[in-house]
Formats: sequence, structure tokens, C-alpha cells
Amino acid sequence: MHRTQMTPIALALATAFTLQTARSEQIEDSVALPAQVPGQVRMDADHVDGQLDTLLKARGNVVTHKDDQTVLSEWLDYYRESSRLKAGDAFRIIKPNEQVDGRLLDYYLDSHTGSAQSPVFRSRQKGATLRGKGDHLEFNGPDQYRIRRSEATTCEPGDESWYLKSSTLDLDYVSNVGVARNATLFFQGVPIGYTPWIDFPLNNGRKTGFLIPTLKTTNNGTELTVPYYFNLAPNYDLTLTPHTNTKHGIGMGAEFRYLQPGYSGTLFTDQLPKDAVTKQHRYVWSGQHIQRLSPQLTFGYDATKVSDDDYFRDFGDRQAIAANVNLLREAWVNYAMSWTGGSANAQARMQRYQTLQDPLSPVTPPYARLPQLTFTAYQTLPQGFSANLTSELTQFSHPTQQEGTRLIAYPSVTWNFARTWGFLRPKLGVNYTNYDLAAYQGAASRNATRTLPVFTVDSGLYFDRDTRLLGSDYTQTLEPRLYYVNIPTKAQSQLPNFDSSENDIGFAQLFTENRFSGGDRINGANQVSAALTSSLINQDTGLETLRVAVGQRFYFRNDDISLSGAETQRKKNGSDILASIGGSLTRSLRLDSSYQYNNDLGKTQRYDMGVIYQPKQGKTLSVRYRYGRDEQVSATRRDYLRQLDIAVQWPLTKNVYALARNNYSLRDRKNLEQLAGVEYNQGCWSVRLVGQRYVTNLVTTRTAYFIQLELKGIGGLGSNPIDTLRLAIPGYSQTRSVEP
Repeated sequence: MHRTQMTPIALALATAFTLQTARSEQIEDSVALPAQVPGQVRMDADHVDGQLDTLLKARGNVVTHKDDQTVLSEWLDYYRESSRLKAGDAFRIIKPNEQVDGRLLDYYLDSHTGSAQSPVFRSRQKGATLRGKGDHLEFNGPDQYRIRRSEATTCEPGDESWYLKSSTLDLDYVSNVGVARNATLFFQGVPIGYTPWIDFPLNNGRKTGFLIPTLKTTNNGTELTVPYYFNLAPNYDLTLTPHTNTKHGIGMGAEFRYLQPGYSGTLFTDQLPKDAVTKQHRYVWSGQHIQRLSPQLTFGYDATKVSDDDYFRDFGDRQAIAANVNLLREAWVNYAMSWTGGSANAQARMQRYQTLQDPLSPVTPPYARLPQLTFTAYQTLPQGFSANLTSELTQFSHPTQQEGTRLIAYPSVTWNFARTWGFLRPKLGVNYTNYDLAAYQGAASRNATRTLPVFTVDSGLYFDRDTRLLGSDYTQTLEPRLYYVNIPTKAQSQLPNFDSSENDIGFAQLFTENRFSGGDRINGANQVSAALTSSLINQDTGLETLRVAVGQRFYFRNDDISLSGAETQRKKNGSDILASIGGSLTRSLRLDSSYQYNNDLGKTQRYDMGVIYQPKQGKTLSVRYRYGRDEQVSATRRDYLRQLDIAVQWPLTKNVYALARNNYSLRDRKNLEQLAGVEYNQGCWSVRLVGQRYVTNLVTTRTAYFIQLELKGIGGLGSNPIDTLRLAIPGYSQTRSVEP
């Protein structure tokens, strides 16, 4: 064999060829050839002969290059006029992010069309990898292929854990859509699913087609859902979800999402025309919308409605049951304005709720606000002063309770003195409330007012110093804070209670002027809250290694207001004592705890302590203990609470992870939630087996089973436990994202 030498000038005049040397072995490699004129063909081989203007034959280590296409082969025949090449007995064609190997190639360089025998292909687009093989491949234009009798997978080379076998496979990287016909999904060599036709995105993007079916099993039946996704436009889509439940029957869900420059929202429904158990039509409707009409004006709504009180207990998970007691339905319009040194906001809102009742623990529905008008304003003033206004006009409506209209106007002036070493913020305001009450239970309609001056002073200091502890350098901080409140005590038992409740005391509540939420109750106060916080911050890592805080409120008078509005007398001159200790003891170990001592009773009111150990992703162990002397254990009952919560995700081997959680009531000697499972992650696929049992009300529990096979690049088959695991196990990580 000998290498043919030709001058570049002769090649340019005769055939626009240049002869150079290059090789390529991997899809991500580019052939190292000198810069060329676009459209120019270059070739290198051990031996080249033939007619330059008609047919050129190359033999031995042939490399042909044109623009972004490179062909490597043992031999090659090139037809100049048609830009056609035939290559064998083995070839490799390389394009950006694409590679095809095979036995024989018949290919047109200009049109990117042709065919190949025994192809082995691989592509990578936007992080999505696809590879496989077939009997025959057709090149149908730039980045468009058809493979006959193909096998395709997203696994790494050498890993055939799963593959999709089809009679034809079309790959269109122009539209980023793949289509397989007569396709069978094989897992570990065993067929687990068949479809006559399936299409899928090639770049992890959205496209119209079936989503992965899910299978969920609980003591309310086994449910199969087969969602179909419509990619209607880049900014809106629709998902239809037919489903069948072995206990309740056949239903249909639908979700429409939209996103525009000026507005966005979601519409969702799930319909069960005739429940096989209740013989009733059962449904849920939900919608959210927000729209900006101008830079200042926005409006929106948020509404949910279900057919019956038991809907979420029958069809929801634990989180849905806990979160959906009062279903919100509201619409609002908001106008915001600003000017030099100030701003204001006005809002009109209509709000009511659907309350889902538990027969064993009934609750009183909240009031509807029909409507609620609010206006707030802020203005800076000279010398560090600022003026504030909070106001509200609300019409409260209720089927069984006192109805009426409430007006609140609360103007105030604040002086803000702030330095790097501390701050001082005195505030003086007047809270005016007026009620126009309707006739109720034989009593005539009436009007009532309440006017209370409010004076507060918030102050704090900042100290820090460098210190050394156990061989490490730290910054220690010390932050004392005092908050004084003075509000006259005024009986309010003649006023209705539309929306007020008493807040539990905590560090945040220590530094508020009113311990009641809502606008119907205002506590009397001549008191000061004091707190001291200290931190140790590691100077090398930046971690807050330790944070300790203690705080208490002290009363200068004992008169007070209860939630009923009646005047009462405090037994002690101080509130409950609060303390907390926490911090990142190491990068892997974190502690947080809180303690509340009841100063009236001389007993512990509540405390909780938790530690979480997480040395790396996929390894997490958390333990938490909670105690409460007088806690809300149901909607209508208070009792003491003692709970132990343990959760873990831990590798048993390199690929196998154990999952568990147990939330146990020591008072009732009963499990509130139990979860156990295992995950196996092979890299190209993973499987999750999870069982969960939890309390739904005072006397019943629900059991759910999750079995999911997740295939890399396709998704999960079965019921998805990921959201459940994230809520149940602090620090949970999906095993596919865990680095070995």
C-alpha cells in the first residue's frame, strides 16, 4: 500500500478536495482537520486512486470530512457529481452529538440522505442520551433517521438492563420527536409492556402523548391512571387523566395550565360520575388565576370545591386530608401605587370556604368575607420618622353566627434609629374599630366601637468577638433585645369574634404587640419582652455551630383580656419562659430544640428536640421527640401530647437503600404513621417498594402501597412515592441523584 500525494491547487481546481489525516473514536470527539472552506470535501486514506472528476476510490483507514460530517471506513467510493459515497466493510459517521456505526453505508453528503446496514447508533441532545442498534437505517435528511427492527435504550454502553424493541423507530432531531411502532418494552430481557405506537421527546422537552401510567393501591382500592398530555403551545398545555379504581369505579381528571406575559393560572377537575360505593356523583373543581392589567392593577382568584365531606379521605393522601378542611374560594383585585418616600396598596376581596366535616370531630365553619376592603399606606418623614396606616372594611357572613360589618383604622408613627451596633424603634398609634351588627337571636341590630392607643418600643444591641474553642476559630455573637408594649385594658365581651384566635407564645410572638390574630381582640398590655441570643460561627466553614436563645415577657400590671373578650387577672408577673438550642454541630450533624416553661403552673408546658444526621446524600437519620402539656389533639379536644418520630434513609449496599419512618404517640400507645420501604438503584433503572399506614381520623387508618420501576430517560412505571418520602423523611434524596 502507498499513500497518494496530490497538490492542494490541483485538487481545488479539479474536485475541491484536500488530503489530510485525522481519526475519531467517540461521539464527543471532533476530527482534528485543518480549517476548510464550507462545502469542501477532504479525504485521507492509505491508498487513493480513480478519476478525480467522476469516481474516487480510497482504501485503508479512510477518513472523509465535509462541514460537520466525518465518515471513517475501511474502504470508500466517492462519486463527485452526486456527492455520494459508499463505504464498508465497517464504517462510522460522526455528526455533532450523533454517531452511527455499521457494516455498509450508502450516503449523500449534501442531502444527508442514504442508508446503512447493521447500524449501531448513539445521540446526545440537551442531556438526553439515546443509543441502540437495528437491521437497517435510513438517513432522511439532516438529523432525521428511521431504524428498522431496532432496539433502543438510554443506558450506558454495555448495559442492556432495559430496551425498547420496535419494528420501526423514527428519530427526528429537527422537531425533537421520536416515534416507535409495534414497540415492546423489555426489562432484564423480559417483555413488560407493548404498544402499537408511541412517541416521545428526544431532548427531555414537552410533547403531546401518553405519560407514564401509575398504579396506586390503598384500602380504598387499587387505582390505575393513564394520563395523556397535550402540548398545545409553549405557554399552555392540557393533561387528561382517565383512571379506574377497583372499589369506586371509572373517572376522568383534567388539568389545563396557561402562562402569558400578563397572566397565568391552572384549571383542574376530577370527575367520578357514579361512585360504586356511594352511588353518587363525586368530583373536585379547582382553579387559580392571577392577571396584571397594568403595573399597578392586578386581580385573581383561587377556588376549590368538592362534592362531599369524605372526598379527600377517599381519594387523597395524608397531606391532602390534613390540608383540606376549609377549602378556600376567593377572588380579589389589588391596586398598588408608589411615590417618592412612600407607597400604598388597596385591595378588594370576596372570600368564603367549604368546610369538610368529620362526623367524629365537627368544626364551626369560618366566616365568609363578602366583601373585604383593605388599604395600607407608608410614608417616610424627616429625621428618621415614618407614618403608617392599616385599614380594613369587612362584611362578615355566616349561616348560624352573628353577622355584621367591621371597620378598622390603625394609623401610627414610628421613629427608626439604627446603627451597626444596635437599633431603637418607638411607635405610637391608635387602633379604632367600629362594628355595625345585624339582629341576632332576638337581639336588635346595634353599633359598637373600640378605640385603643398603642405604644411600643423595640430595641436591640449587637456584640461580637473572636474566640478559639477546641482548636478552631469562632465568632461569638451576643444580641440582647427588649420590646415594650403599652395598650389600655378594655373589656371586649360585647364585641363579636369574627376571625380572632389566640396565638401560642413563641420567640416570634414575644415581639408582637397583640397576642391575638385577627381584628376582634386586642390584648391589654403594660409589658416588656426580653430575649438574649448568642451564636458561635465557625470562621473556617461559616457554619453556625451553636445558637442559644432565652426569652420571657414581664408584666407591669396583671389585668388582661381573654379570647371571649372578658377582663381577667394574670396569676404571675411573667409569661412562660422560652429557650432554644440548635446549630450545626458538624457538617453532618444538626441539632434543634425548644423548651417552654409554664410560669403560672410551675410546670413544663411543651418542648421538642430533634437531631438529623446526614453525612452525604442518600444517608439521613432523624430523631425527634415532642411533648405538650395542653395541645389541640383534634378539632374539639385538647390533651397532653407525647410523640416520638424516627425517620431514616440509609444505604445497605452500594445500590440498595432502606427507607423507614415511625411517628408514635406515647400517650395513646398507637402509631400515627408508619412507613417502610426499599430502593434499588442500578444507574440506568431503579425500583422503589414502599408501604405506608397513617391515621385519617380518630378511629380509622389508611394503608397505601407504592411500587415504582423508574427507567432512565423514560420515567416511572407504577405509583410514585417520591413526594410521600420527601415529606416523611427529612433530608430524603432520590437514589438516582446520589453520587456513589
